[in-house]
Amino acid sequence: MRSLLRLRVGGLAAYQHELKWIALALGIASTIAIVQNWYPLNLFLSLPFCMIWAYHAWLHTERQLKYINLLFIAFYVYGIARYFVIAQGAA
Repeated sequence: MRSLLRLRVGGLAAYQHELKWIALALGIASTIAIVQNWYPLNLFLSLPFCMIWAYHAWLHTERQLKYINLLFIAFYVYGIARYFVIAQGAA
């Protein structure tokens, strides 16, 4: 009940600390996926990582961070879409 009330009162901003820990875990997992060459897992882990940090940039009006993360989100969406198009063509 407390978490429902917290979500209603502060929205996702109330979970800022938890989201940063999730972003850290996603960043570490994404880095491991890149080093181990586990394509496309790195794309699927990096996209929510960037989305969390773009949200925090909006939350604190950090303009430069927001636009950098939006650029990376576009790259990851392109990479994921390209993966599915290529995988569908190979089948």
